[in-house]
Amino acid sequence: MATEPPDPSAVADDARRRARRQAGHARKQAQAQRTKGLLLVFTGPGKGKTTAAFGMALRAIGHGMRVGVVQFIKSEQDSAERVALSRFDAVDFQCIGNGFTWRGPNREQNIATAERAWAEAVRMISDPQYALVILDELNLVLHYGYLDLARVLAVVSARRPELHIAVTGRNAPAALVAAADLVSEIHAIKHPYRAQGVKAQPGIEF
Repeated sequence: MATEPPDPSAVADDARRRARRQAGHARKQAQAQRTKGLLLVFTGPGKGKTTAAFGMALRAIGHGMRVGVVQFIKSEQDSAERVALSRFDAVDFQCIGNGFTWRGPNREQNIATAERAWAEAVRMISDPQYALVILDELNLVLHYGYLDLARVLAVVSARRPELHIAVTGRNAPAALVAAADLVSEIHAIKHPYRAQGVKAQPGIEF
């Protein structure tokens, strides 16, 4: 069966659309000529916030950059990412969440754990060896008031001009979102735990 030849007007319209897209892309590239250290926030109720930040870590390692990671809530036994990334000499990976608990009246303990993690974060942010610092689950720590938001913003805002900082966790404070250069909010459309009763699996959730 013979196929109909393409409509010349449709072909021309498609060519014009492609040309406009290419011209717009070229204009944006021409305008984006400078570089700077970025504050990146990955938040929202969906899965993938930490994964996004660690994907950036792999890119940075590939460029020969030194990466610092502080996990504020997760413990060492929860972190296969620590096992993998710590194999790279260019990565300093600190899990400080061993003292963190969701149960009982342990606010003082959680504050103390958050302060220990924040001390590690400040050390990395202040050290010019680091090109990227990832503060995993800091959003949640700030949401519950375990660290003073104004103090955290002051340190982050005073970072070296070339330093990138990535912050993860749901419930990112509005002031941190406002200060950020990039914000991605991840939403859960489907999740096998809720929809199918599938438990957390190694290599996927931990």
